[in-house]
Amino acid sequence: MKKSFLYLILPALVLSSGCKKYLEHLPDQRTQLNTPEKVSELLVTAYPAGHYFTFAEAMSDNPVDVSPTGVLDNRNAAPYFWQDVLDINQDSPTYYWNECYSAIAAANQALDACNKASNPAQYSAQKGEALVARAYAHFMLVTLFSKAYDPATASTDLGIPYVLEPENVVIKKYERKTVAYVYEQIEKDLKEGLPLIVDNYDVPAYHFTRKAANAFATRFYLFKKDPAKVIEHANAAFPANNFAANVRPWLSYQSFTADELRANFTNASNPGNLLLAETVSLWARNYYRYRYDLTQAKLNTIVAPLGQTLTAYARYSTSSTFYFVMKFVEHFVRININATTGTAYAMVPLFTTEEVLLNRAEAYIMQDKYTEALADMNTLISTRVVGYNPGTHNFTDNRIRNYYAAVTTDQKQAYLNALLDLKRAEFVHEGMRWLDILRHKLPVTHRTSDNQVFELTANDPRKVVQLPEAAIQAGLEPNPR
Repeated sequence: MKKSFLYLILPALVLSSGCKKYLEHLPDQRTQLNTPEKVSELLVTAYPAGHYFTFAEAMSDNPVDVSPTGVLDNRNAAPYFWQDVLDINQDSPTYYWNECYSAIAAANQALDACNKASNPAQYSAQKGEALVARAYAHFMLVTLFSKAYDPATASTDLGIPYVLEPENVVIKKYERKTVAYVYEQIEKDLKEGLPLIVDNYDVPAYHFTRKAANAFATRFYLFKKDPAKVIEHANAAFPANNFAANVRPWLSYQSFTADELRANFTNASNPGNLLLAETVSLWARNYYRYRYDLTQAKLNTIVAPLGQTLTAYARYSTSSTFYFVMKFVEHFVRININATTGTAYAMVPLFTTEEVLLNRAEAYIMQDKYTEALADMNTLISTRVVGYNPGTHNFTDNRIRNYYAAVTTDQKQAYLNALLDLKRAEFVHEGMRWLDILRHKLPVTHRTSDNQVFELTANDPRKVVQLPEAAIQAGLEPNPR
């Protein structure tokens, strides 16, 4: 693999004779990570402060062209046509890349402090969180900027740099190894870190708890095509199998106002939220206003898997054009009390109870355990339909086979179609549909308002997001187009 110099997180600095002395100088006492508490404070920054929802949703088969209305923004428009996004600000692939590597840098700094401590046993919880956080950021990078894991090609497919040490030089040589190598490192970090995690956080939803770490493991092993491990970690996350009581309680939202819905969706006390992240983002402001977005007709189709509407999802509109599920709220911080400018933040869910449940259902399908898969899917359905009646609303073998008979006669594929449609409804606006498209190599068709058709084939190289231009200019091999 080609080796290169890559600016991952450090800003470009002018090299001079004083550079080494500058890097060796201790700025102040806050850099001395000499207690577990200080390492824990650092680990708050070991989670990406950016997200992938904006470009992942636009690339998926969720949006349509709502022209002539809608906000025209390249971070939404370019992905809709599977073009490279040139923007580098929040909500762009470049911003997410940088934020993931910034999170990795924080995790590595924390690990360095844990490993060098004179009493390392006292740092075991911090070490566990750092390892899992490092694994997660690398996993999302390899998922979006490399080909989806395929056992037949992973040993040759280009991965992303897996950074294992703190950066203490201005320019450091990195190697873009293979997807297989990246997965090996992720699994190593996950296996080592998960047993060390201790659930003693003041606000657990902002950290990798055991439950959140096991949720991450279900996603990782689903991509790695290891259904037994998915089931194992789903059961570890919820050993009492009490999913119905721990999913997001949409049925209780029926009388909520729009503001109450926004506040509850990403509330840290919401049982469905296993891991939340505060991100710099305009998503909460624009996710229902973009030109390439949802119409009422498209949203109605999405929230009606097997033709039956999951009525608990409260749908809203800002006009006769834009329809959406109320999920996100913006927190705007002014640069000072008298300013009109500042930074917009959006709290976003990284892992949820719903994902764990549906990941297990998919794993059961992979093992031909259809009864178990039906039980998991119907558990979610029972919490998503107003006036739920098992005989009327539950998925059944006959209902699934008959509904998908026109597209497949294969039982496993029909069940997968049902599962993916249910996930699509649950996670609309959250970028999860794109992850399913990648994992299952699904084709996507987009149309413009003047009836032009654009198609993304199953193995289209444009499914792999291009590396940031700065990384390519620094020498990393770009993804083929």
